[in-house]
Amino acid sequence: MRNFIYAIEGLSIWVGRAFGWCILILTLSVSYEVFVRYVLNAPTVWAFDMMVQMYGALLLMAGPYALAQDTHVRGDVLYRLFSVRWQARVDFVLYIIFFFPGMLALFWYGWEIAADSWRYKEVSWNSPARIQIYFFKTLIPLAGFLLMVQGVAEMMRAWIAMRTGVWMERLDDVYETEDLLVHGSGKDT
Repeated sequence: MRNFIYAIEGLSIWVGRAFGWCILILTLSVSYEVFVRYVLNAPTVWAFDMMVQMYGALLLMAGPYALAQDTHVRGDVLYRLFSVRWQARVDFVLYIIFFFPGMLALFWYGWEIAADSWRYKEVSWNSPARIQIYFFKTLIPLAGFLLMVQGVAEMMRAWIAMRTGVWMERLDDVYETEDLLVHGSGKDT
């Protein structure tokens, strides 16, 4: 079961890293647009739409990564006071009641939106460049699917914690600066 959880977690981390390159593309695009608009007085017709799509792609595809790294915002005022077994029970139940119905809706309706967009070969209506957006809209159901897959791994992780009373270690990726300052290099945390 642990290998299966780590395989799913590894996929989510890989997808998050791959789409993390959108940040570089966004930075270069904004810098280029600012330069040509304000220095050369020659704004582009494509930059705004491309930036919206890159930001949207990053937002959608960072979800499974954040879930795999346990970095989503959590209101843990009471949760942190519970034992690990009770935390796992709460997580397990909340995944069933809230997470999976929400992600199923994201996948289902995202699929309909993407299918319609592909059928019409949808382009952006607010840009004279008429940039194609059906590729981007395909990320909506893909993100829903990847979140559900990672959600299965999270439920399995909760199941193990309910049984053992210990949270399973997560795959390492990156560390916040504050964590590095408090705990050192991160390798021994």
